[in-house]
Amino acid sequence: MSILDKAKNYVENLFKDKLSSVYFYHNFIHTTYAVQKADEIIKHTNLSEVDREKVLLALWFHDVGFTDCNAEGHEQRSTVIMKEFLKKDNFSDEYIDEVSKLILATEKYHQPQGLLEEIMKDADFSHFASPFYNDSAEALRKEWELTGGMCFSNDEWNVMNVDFLKNKHKYFTDYAKENWEPLKMKNVKKLEKKLDKEDKPKKDLDKSDKKDQKSDRSVDTLFRVTLNNHTRLSDIADSKANILLSVNAIIISVCLSVLVPKLDAPKNTHLIIPTFFLLISSVMTIIFAILSTKPNVTKVNFTKQDVADRKVNLLFFGNFHQMNFDDYLGSMHDLIKDRDYIYDSMTKDLYFLGKVLDRKYKLLSITYQIFMAGIVISVLSFAYAFLTL
Repeated sequence: MSILDKAKNYVENLFKDKLSSVYFYHNFIHTTYAVQKADEIIKHTNLSEVDREKVLLALWFHDVGFTDCNAEGHEQRSTVIMKEFLKKDNFSDEYIDEVSKLILATEKYHQPQGLLEEIMKDADFSHFASPFYNDSAEALRKEWELTGGMCFSNDEWNVMNVDFLKNKHKYFTDYAKENWEPLKMKNVKKLEKKLDKEDKPKKDLDKSDKKDQKSDRSVDTLFRVTLNNHTRLSDIADSKANILLSVNAIIISVCLSVLVPKLDAPKNTHLIIPTFFLLISSVMTIIFAILSTKPNVTKVNFTKQDVADRKVNLLFFGNFHQMNFDDYLGSMHDLIKDRDYIYDSMTKDLYFLGKVLDRKYKLLSITYQIFMAGIVISVLSFAYAFLTL
């Protein structure tokens, strides 16, 4: 398998295992597209096979730094990951340093030095000339909202993109200038047409309306990110509890199959108490681990008047499963029309999810304490039993 194939598989698995789902743009799809477009440029240039390999390796790794969930300085983190990968294949330090420089060339405002860096820059921004540019731009917009809380109205977003494409970006290689620049300008014209269309109906909007729209988007992002974090914390707690369940189930199985059958022999009576401690601690750990993962669905009895008075959270299944579909549909229509009602319901969801997390992590903390104390006591008991023979 070539080093480029190894790099592709490594980066794909790295993104799959470690990249947060909030990265809608900087992911394996963008990386693969950049590599393909770089190869497209290289086919029209007199580049050696070694230089081609360096460029494509750098592009495979240029965004892996995002797996640390931080956009700032991701290029430097990408070089660290790339170096660890290439050192396993015994590449020279000189070769690795050259690939590192190519990765660092993808920094937003870096001015490329030489053809290889020019190819890196053009490939990284090749989506500007893509017929799917709008989809890529929206993916980046959503990513910025979720990772940095940067929210833009449609007008603000389009104006910023037009300004960047026209005034701050340019292609460097001859191939990109000739083939991609015209396509990029077509996308610019589409954005400008959008701005013209949106400006006409919005001329009558006053500043307060615009502030409200921006505020709504910020609040939506706040709820989305917070709920996503809470859900992730719940998943982490469940995975930790599952680890303890598996480990202690193995301990109990080994004790019952190996230790317990031998305890009736007179020469092994000194092992009864240590084995008892080990089994009891494992059983207690399993019980609390199960309690921490056990679903605890609260069900509230309410009347139609409670729904009309908006005292019921219609976003929680423990409530609406009692309603017939027509009543639920009508109530949801009322909820959708009222922004405050929506935010109240989402706040209730967030609050009660936090209460569930509090209970889950408290039980998980007790579980770990029992497991740790049980292991320590059991080991000391076994040691004492053997020493006092």
